[in-house]
Order: sequence, then structure tokens, then C-alpha cells
Amino acid sequence: MDKVRFSRVLLKLSGEALAGEQKFGIEPATIDQIAAQIADVAKNGVEVVLVIGGGNIFRGMAASAKGMDRAQGDYMGMLATVLNALAVQDALEKNGCDTRVMTAISMREVAEPYIRRRAIRHLEKGRVVICAAGTGNPYFTTDTGATLRALELKCDAILKATKVDGVYDKDPAKFDDAVRYDTVTYSEALEKRLGVMDATALAMARDNELPIIVFNLYAEGNIRKVVDGYTIGTTVQGGN
Repeated sequence: MDKVRFSRVLLKLSGEALAGEQKFGIEPATIDQIAAQIADVAKNGVEVVLVIGGGNIFRGMAASAKGMDRAQGDYMGMLATVLNALAVQDALEKNGCDTRVMTAISMREVAEPYIRRRAIRHLEKGRVVICAAGTGNPYFTTDTGATLRALELKCDAILKATKVDGVYDKDPAKFDDAVRYDTVTYSEALEKRLGVMDATALAMARDNELPIIVFNLYAEGNIRKVVDGYTIGTTVQGGN
């Protein structure tokens, strides 16, 4: 087995990552590519927890801005994350990777209820654990849910896979002079509103000294490179 930097990680994916070029819904070819990267890591001895957003299907906050009750919209968003989790589970198992979907909202016919000790046992047995339905509560984002699960399950780091290759001082899609950070402190990320994660998630990570590594999901092999200890993307840590 290859030597790895991290033994247990939480991989945070946006729902939009599953949509591919169509920008909405689920694109099977894109999911297969992502699953192949995750399976490669898991087969090399890294214990992987997955948290996937639901923005490719439904965004509670966007619906709230248009008049829907915020709590109702958030519950709908949680259900969207379950759809994504089941799609990724299917792709991972086709790549020979044993998985368990665990949900914060009980739906026993399609997934296990989230129980921390059971999740840890699955990880110890080499299964990828996909945590869905956020925290089970409205008003909490999947970023916050991911940070909570990473802390509960004693992950070494959060790997936030995005469309860009790290954290910039401004939007690189809009500004040619945007500068990428190699490292940034939690406090800087909060004060400068760099968009790493929402403020609640960042504060939780800071208070528990949990590193966050932001990198480009679509560069082939990047997930493996991060867990193998290569320096890519932006690392958020320190400076409490």
C-alpha cells in the first residue's frame, strides 16, 4: 500500500459537480469519472467520508429568496442531497467500492440512519460512507454539515473539491488579476469572506484545528495527490 498523508478524510462535493456540462440534474458520465477517483483512493487504504450538496437539484436558500418558507426549502434541499448520494453510491459500487449511505433524516428503505459509531465501523471496514441530508436541521448548509461530520468521525482533513484550483482573493472567472493563495488562515478566510465555506463551518474548523484543502476536482488524479501529500490547491489552517 502506498504511503499516504491522510488516513481518513472527508471529501466535500458540490451538487453542481455531478451535473457536468448540463449544469442541472445528474450526468452519469461525470459521476463515473468522480467515482473512479474516489475508488482509487479508497482502494489504497484511505478511509473516505463523502458529503454532497444538492444544488444541482434544489437550493433551499434560493427558493427562500423567492418567497418559499426557508425551513421547507431547506428540507427539500436535504432530500436532494439524498438523491445525489444514491447516484454516487451506484457509481462507486460499479467501480468495485463498497459503500454505505447514511442519512440524518430517517428513510430506512433506501439508506441507513446516521449513527456515529456505526459510521466509524463502516470506515474501519474499508467502506466509503456517504453522509446525506445535511445535519437533519434547516438553516444549516452542507458545508456546516460536512464540518460537523468530519469532526464527529475524526477525519484528518476536509477536502473541498471545486471547479477552481484553490482560493483566490477575488473571483478568477471575473478578474484576470485574481491571486491564488497557497495557504490562508481560518481568520483571514472569515474576515476577507473568501468563500471557502460559510462562516459557521469555518468557525467550527478553526475552533477544532481541522485543515481544509480546496482544490480542482476536474484535474485527473487530484484527490489521490492530496491524500498522498502533494501540495496542490489552497490549504486553510492555523492563525486561530
